[in-house]
Amino acid sequence: MRNFLLFLAKGFALLLLTLVFLDVLYTAVYMQSNSRSKIDYLFNSKDKNYDVVFLGSSRVNNHFVPKIFNNQGYKTINFGITRSRLEESALMLQMMVERNYKIKYLILQVDLNINTNDHSEAIRSLFMPYLHTSKTVRDFYRAIPEYNELLYIPFYRYMHYDARVGFREMYYSAIHKKTNALENEGFHPLMTSDKNLIPADLSKYYPKRNKGYEEIKAICKKNNIQLIALTTPMCMETINRDYFNHLQEVYPEIRRFENAVTDDKYFSTCGHLNKDGAEEFTKVVFKALFKPKK
Repeated sequence: MRNFLLFLAKGFALLLLTLVFLDVLYTAVYMQSNSRSKIDYLFNSKDKNYDVVFLGSSRVNNHFVPKIFNNQGYKTINFGITRSRLEESALMLQMMVERNYKIKYLILQVDLNINTNDHSEAIRSLFMPYLHTSKTVRDFYRAIPEYNELLYIPFYRYMHYDARVGFREMYYSAIHKKTNALENEGFHPLMTSDKNLIPADLSKYYPKRNKGYEEIKAICKKNNIQLIALTTPMCMETINRDYFNHLQEVYPEIRRFENAVTDDKYFSTCGHLNKDGAEEFTKVVFKALFKPKK
């Protein structure tokens, strides 16, 4: 019996050492990666100065063309991430502050993402490699139910989020295989669809006060960042466009740009602009809110 218990103890010790080794290995790889996603670029950068930062979901990632601002004398970057919600946007802004980013204007998409206080599991996973090394990330996720397991069990966070930060992503990060996430200063253009637009239905959406947005406002106020919250275009066939009126009742400061571009030729889907539409929309926003520096 004693030998059996000793065998189990050795097996457990070997397993624990293996998990610790893998955790250290994966983390070390992610610590030196800055070309796979906007989050790893953000984590591994510091002391950046931007006139304008764009932040939000795919409706920022696919809608704002930094080059148009840059051509007018502004230094800008698009930090929009497809599938992210305001919770993740708040954490990204906190990380920018932690890394001593200097930002004059933050253009934040606040429209369809305001009707939920939930998070994006897919995007949350991309922050997990930095749980041990970033106090900002730790503090941000301290209240989630699985926090202790993610923080204290070696390698658990990589197994739990294997689809996004598991072996495949670690390997690509180790060999510095780049993605297109940072091309065009973060803008990802969509192509024009040959199919007719399918109307988006906002009947089940209802805007409400949002913790992530409130946190972003507080961060901007504390760090002297001028926040510009705005809506982005939806095709004219959208069902229940009155949603945007309700949105402004909840947050009157939000600027209305959902009708800035209306022609179907500018849309890839009802909720997303194509490349030409993004350029047209970015020009409209710039003309309405900024002046050329040159």
